[in-house]
Formats: sequence, C-alpha cells, structure tokens
Amino acid sequence: MYVPKESQPKQGGGAAKARDGEKGGKRKIVAQNKKARHDYAIVDTYEAGLVLTGTEVKSLREGRTSLTDGFVQIDRGEAWLHNAHIPEYHQGSWTNHSARRKRKLLLHREEIDKLESKAQETGHTIVPLALYFKDGRAKAEIALARGKKEYDKRQTLREQQDRRESDRAIAAAKRRQRGV
Repeated sequence: MYVPKESQPKQGGGAAKARDGEKGGKRKIVAQNKKARHDYAIVDTYEAGLVLTGTEVKSLREGRTSLTDGFVQIDRGEAWLHNAHIPEYHQGSWTNHSARRKRKLLLHREEIDKLESKAQETGHTIVPLALYFKDGRAKAEIALARGKKEYDKRQTLREQQDRRESDRAIAAAKRRQRGV
C-alpha cells in the first residue's frame, strides 16, 4: 500500500528538531566590552546586524577582536560602529580590510530614531557591549548608556564584593550543614 510522504511519520531528525524548534538560535560570543559595563550605567540594549566584508567575518570567527574603545554614532539616519578593532585576516591578500574602519549597523528605523533622540540628552552615549554570531550572522549588542561618576563605580564594585562574600558564606554554611 502506498502512503504519501507527508503522512509518513518522521524518523530520527534530532538536528531538524533543533533547527525547527529554536527560533532564537544559539549565540557564539566573539568579544565582550566589560569596560563599558564598568564605566556606564546601561539604560537599554539593542541587537544590531553588522555589515562586514569577507575577511572581517573570517577574522571574527578566529575570535581576535576588541571593543574596548568602540562607540556608536548616528549619522544621517544610519548607525555606525567606530573604533572596534577587528584585526586583519592573516591569510588575506590585497582584499584585506583595515582594522579600525567604521562599520554600518543594521537597525530598524524606529530604533535608530529612538537612539538618536536619547543619545542627544546630556550624559548619554551608545556603546557596543558584545559581538557574536547568531544563526551564522554577525550581530552586535549595543546599549544606550549613561556615564557613571567615580563614586558610582566604587559603589558598584563594593556591592559586587559584598554579594560574592555573602554567597561564599552561604555556601560554607551549607557545606557545614551537610557534613554534620
């Protein structure tokens, strides 16, 4: 008896399930800007696509990039990533890219307008937080941020240290309880 292919039960297909069931996809982080989280209070975050050349993508996949001095600027209705260091691809030829060129960010018009209006407020800036691959495409996590004062930075470090110490004390108490 002939059964049409559509009505046949699917066999195996573990990879197909992962592909179909996962809309968000897996993030493979290439670079993070930890200094930005220390120097700025993050107000809002956005995910933006990156316009890259072939050698830039290959260099990103090697994972040797830095966002430390990077910043985002809105120019004539377009978002641009400045000072992100993506080193030249070591196997590249004359088609290699320059390491610190400005790169276009792909955002929706509403997002660009919102970022532009908020960034013009005193004390606000747009900084890159991370570069990563999502479903094979290069993405940048950018944030609208407000600069921290020196005492705010010290306060944040103190809170982190206090949280770490309390977690250690709780863990030690749990270990003692189990040992009894």
